[in-house]
Amino acid sequence: MYKSEIRPSQIKGLQDKAKKLNYGLYLRKISLIKCRAFEDQSITFDFPVTALIGPNGGGKTTILSASALVYDTISPRQFFTRNRQLDQEMKNWTITYDLIDRQKSKTDVIKRTASFSREKWYRDAVHREVLFFGISRTLPAVERKDLSKFTNKNIRFKSEEIHALGENASCHISKILGKDVSKYSIVQTDEYGNVTLLSGKTTTGTSYSEFHFGAGESSIIKMVLGIETVSAQGLILIEEIENGLHPLATARLIDYLIDVADRKNVQVIFTTHSEYAIAPLPAEAVWAAVDGTAIQGKLDIHSLRSLTGEVTSKLIIYTEDSFAKKWVESIIRSDSSIAIDAVEVHAMGGDGTAIKVNEYHNIDPSNEIKSICLIDGDSRQKENIDKGVFRLPGEAPELYIFDQIVDKLDECAGILAVRFMREFKDAAKIKNVIKSISCTNRDHHLIFYANWGSCRFY
Repeated sequence: MYKSEIRPSQIKGLQDKAKKLNYGLYLRKISLIKCRAFEDQSITFDFPVTALIGPNGGGKTTILSASALVYDTISPRQFFTRNRQLDQEMKNWTITYDLIDRQKSKTDVIKRTASFSREKWYRDAVHREVLFFGISRTLPAVERKDLSKFTNKNIRFKSEEIHALGENASCHISKILGKDVSKYSIVQTDEYGNVTLLSGKTTTGTSYSEFHFGAGESSIIKMVLGIETVSAQGLILIEEIENGLHPLATARLIDYLIDVADRKNVQVIFTTHSEYAIAPLPAEAVWAAVDGTAIQGKLDIHSLRSLTGEVTSKLIIYTEDSFAKKWVESIIRSDSSIAIDAVEVHAMGGDGTAIKVNEYHNIDPSNEIKSICLIDGDSRQKENIDKGVFRLPGEAPELYIFDQIVDKLDECAGILAVRFMREFKDAAKIKNVIKSISCTNRDHHLIFYANWGSCRFY
């Protein structure tokens, strides 16, 4: 998995800024009173970069579309086009909004409503620049009819129509794509700049047009060019952010968007099916949309299968985090009476998320396989046997396991030496390291992530 280059302090700063609402313009909350499959569902934007995940048809695009509807730079028809004969379900749709707009209120959140009735949308829209990147951005140039005329050999572009990408944009694009684009250019093919054509150069200086670009490459270039010119406090919406991209490019793009949110005070909302797209984000920045239900938290993308009934196992277990997941899987493997293939274990982004996902799974009548939830010993959530919520032993999984190891060091030091891929005679040295850690560790969450590596120095 790609290691994000965004500093934890930068994430913390953006979390605090969103919590304190230190923005001139910001979409704080939307409530889907009735909209497509959603009824009485609210989504809060607790981080300026928000990922919407979920199965196809789960409602990600509905949330993305609804987010734009309160702003006057977006026409409702752009996201909610209607056929009078077939789209009868649009009747009485209502979406409410909590917004920050400091020109209208210096201190308070303002409220707005968008509703569809009597064959039209009614909304008290506010002004904000909204930049939308739909799926069509990844359509290859060779398949775009508006660019086909430029394959004519008689077409010639004037020098004033050809522009460099710019040092700032080129730097960001190069970091995302992992290649130098400083010699690339963009051609404005009409006076309004509505149709553009990219031009690149090989390392030997040979030029080539966008007709020979990869779809993901041209998509990244045009997205970054647009984002770098969007006004401060703007809203950026991206549909299926990973479309056409290598997973590493997807992860680097998320790093870029977090950086942009910090630099320009913009807000970003995107849909995705990619683990790489949510990895750099904090748990509150991720919302799952499943059959008209919105669940906040950093769900594993694969765990969404369990919510939609796409499983062949006999039991689903939701844990608080990835460490608890590994522990539970180890417990299952150690019991020969349990068929490990019959149990799926999924790590959630926190105890509250794990409990909510478990509850949703079990009340959904389409899920024939039941689930349980295992929370950490120090969780503030309550056990509930009737709802399948149980507590793991000890104060915290990391500390409980480590203490068990310390108590049994004489018995297991040799086993640990072999597990660490060391010689059996190194058992005494490893034993000393573990005892030292037990005396010096201040944060049990870091025991297995920061300290075990010290064993290799002995």
